[in-house]
Amino acid sequence: MKPRFALLLVILLAPVVLRAQTKSGTSAAGFLEIPVGARGISLGSAFVSLADDATSLYWNPSGIAHMQQNEAHVSHTNWIAGTSLDFAGLVLAIPSFGSLGFSFTELSMGDMKVRTVELPEGTGEYFSASDLAIGVSYARSLSDRFAIGFTGKYIQETIWHESANAVAIDIGTSFRTDLFGGMIIGASMSNFGSSLRLAGRDAREFIRLDPTKEGTTDQIPTDIEFDSWNLPLLFQIGVSAVPVKSDDFSLTVAVDALHPSDYIETVNAGAELSYRGYLYIRGGYNSIRDTDAEGGLSLGFGVTSAVFSSSSTKVTFDYAYRDMGRLENIQVISLGVSF
Repeated sequence: MKPRFALLLVILLAPVVLRAQTKSGTSAAGFLEIPVGARGISLGSAFVSLADDATSLYWNPSGIAHMQQNEAHVSHTNWIAGTSLDFAGLVLAIPSFGSLGFSFTELSMGDMKVRTVELPEGTGEYFSASDLAIGVSYARSLSDRFAIGFTGKYIQETIWHESANAVAIDIGTSFRTDLFGGMIIGASMSNFGSSLRLAGRDAREFIRLDPTKEGTTDQIPTDIEFDSWNLPLLFQIGVSAVPVKSDDFSLTVAVDALHPSDYIETVNAGAELSYRGYLYIRGGYNSIRDTDAEGGLSLGFGVTSAVFSSSSTKVTFDYAYRDMGRLENIQVISLGVSF
């Protein structure tokens, strides 16, 4: 399998569909832009100000500062092109210190046959590709209104015998106001870090130094050097409010504005209807300003229940459906435990 073909496969696995935009395809590690958690996705990915559970480790690390209990969270996304995105997060709420968070994200695919021109049906070998990010977060409330959080993370992309590594940081803030019954303003900067460059044994080739001469110069080892690619830097700012609230029902609305380094600016919006704090119906729309976007509608629901009537331990199940237009629609399931 040629290194150039391997590089092409990495590009094809990127979750952002390349369109006729000047910034499309200008960054690596596109899996970092895939949203995680059924709740945030079902709200149209308008979650940077609402983030208040373990998925805050992805959306806005300052969100874990508001958590009063420890929480473990896992989610699975059936992503496009037969790939899967898995996320796991753990938040420890430590009184008088702040909140610590640990997260793991992986984009994976099944094995594929290694094919060559001579053996188009396969050589008998198989290869796979995967991307992962491991993060450690810390957040603290600086007042009863303002919180700030940070995440340091290690990023790796791998395809067959090639890999690329980088480190990055995320920074997030949230501010609660007195407007509209407690409107929250959230902001985050994600994936600020080093660049990625593929390297590995697949990049080694043997060449003949001078094809016009005989001798021992026909097996000179060379290494192909790939270009470096920046991470997908993303700035987000969002607002959320609860315009309707009663003993039984409450309605939360949220809007986010996104400024990515590798695409145009877009807007996400969503709403969540809650019944007595344990049943949730959600809907939203992604990439409102993007006329070339595939799909955009998101829907979902969630259920929260105490494990025992006398226990503070709660289990939350969330489901999300996202329309991807001509691409395969995706479904997300999440499970969280607060203790």
